[in-house]
Amino acid sequence: MLEAVEYTDVAQVRGPLLVARGVQGVGWDFSAQIRLDSGEVRHGVVLEVDRDLAVVQLLEGTEGVRPGGATVRFAGETLHVPVGAGWLGRVCNGRGEPVDGGPPILGTRRAAVGGHPLNPTHRDPPAEPVLTGVSAIDALTTLVRGQKLPIFSLAGLPHLELATQVAAQATTGGEPFAVVFAGMGLPHLDAAAVRDALEERSAAGELVLLLNTADDPVVERILTPRIALTVAEHLAFELGRHVLVVMADMTAYAEAVREVSAARGEIPGRRAYPGYLYSDLASLYERCGRVRWRPGSVTVLPVLTMPAGDITHPVPDLTGYITEGQVVLSAEVQAAGVYPPVEPLSSLSRLMRKGAGPGRTREDHLDVAAQVLASLARARQARELADLVGEEALSGTDRLYVAFEQEVRRRLLDQRRDEARSLEETLDRAWQALRVLPRRELTMLPAGVLDARYAPGTG
Repeated sequence: MLEAVEYTDVAQVRGPLLVARGVQGVGWDFSAQIRLDSGEVRHGVVLEVDRDLAVVQLLEGTEGVRPGGATVRFAGETLHVPVGAGWLGRVCNGRGEPVDGGPPILGTRRAAVGGHPLNPTHRDPPAEPVLTGVSAIDALTTLVRGQKLPIFSLAGLPHLELATQVAAQATTGGEPFAVVFAGMGLPHLDAAAVRDALEERSAAGELVLLLNTADDPVVERILTPRIALTVAEHLAFELGRHVLVVMADMTAYAEAVREVSAARGEIPGRRAYPGYLYSDLASLYERCGRVRWRPGSVTVLPVLTMPAGDITHPVPDLTGYITEGQVVLSAEVQAAGVYPPVEPLSSLSRLMRKGAGPGRTREDHLDVAAQVLASLARARQARELADLVGEEALSGTDRLYVAFEQEVRRRLLDQRRDEARSLEETLDRAWQALRVLPRRELTMLPAGVLDARYAPGTG
């Protein structure tokens, strides 16, 4: 760590930016303290350095700051936060300052919030499930410890409610577990709802809550997921917990990156996002995983909204390249009165076979999931045919497939917003839906499994 240096020559203040002149030994992303003549202290991050000029973005804004009326003190290092178990049970703003009325957070050591992606040579493959209590995810797109599985949504759909529900009831089956929830760009009403919904888990000492609201500075929004992952890494790889990091909404994060890029005067890329958006997102998502010879894991569940429902928009497009599947929410399913409105045929967990099946969940889990998805695909074909020729013209089997789709939505996908289902109940509900179809149609299920579970009334 370099020695902190103080400068009094504030040359310019424009928007959220402050320009300090005559600086030496200052680098990008260095943290800074700005002391006003009134004695007030604000915090900032160095965005750009050009010879003896340093451009600092203030986390609390520049209102009341004037050239010649402030002192800038550079810390000589990038932003660090204390890490340790002291974060558990705390509610903080987006830059990690407590807002729950408690004391400052103390840790066993300090860690840079920038962090680094996990070294591929030190990774263990993701394995074992994180059970969310949400049937649509646990049954068909199982989340695996060490995986990054995003939720793709549209404006107006209950993605934040789903993310909060997962954060409130996820479990790893009795092993040490914690949740780090990073909210970015949330309206105050939504932030309050998240805080209320997660109060029980927070009181149990299993939650770290970071809330960046829509009126907070954009630089804070960029720091929020990095602080969350820094805290999660220590809880996982030093303290041996399995940690689920929920980040909502990554679209708000990407827009903050775009705004900061514009403030730096960088050349814009696709849809005005900076050309490095891909590597920036990857630097976050790739911090999850399992480390060889360490007991814990970091699992990431990013939530993002697709502007105008466009899955080719840069944020979902680039996220899809980096992550291992996606859970897609659908306005059509929402219109049918189903919560959560997950579209199973558009959703995928590429690592599901690493965390489900014999010895991990239940021996019939993978076969049941494959059969449900295959039958839903056939049901979609039958529904499209009915739109062309009328339902009366469908064969008896096609009508059963249409009925099966309705049964899946009613029995398996739809659940209360505060309902945590066990995996046993989830798979039993899937079997109840499959019994709508004749046994001859269940070609993806082994005969032994059908003998044991297909007959009505079996569990």
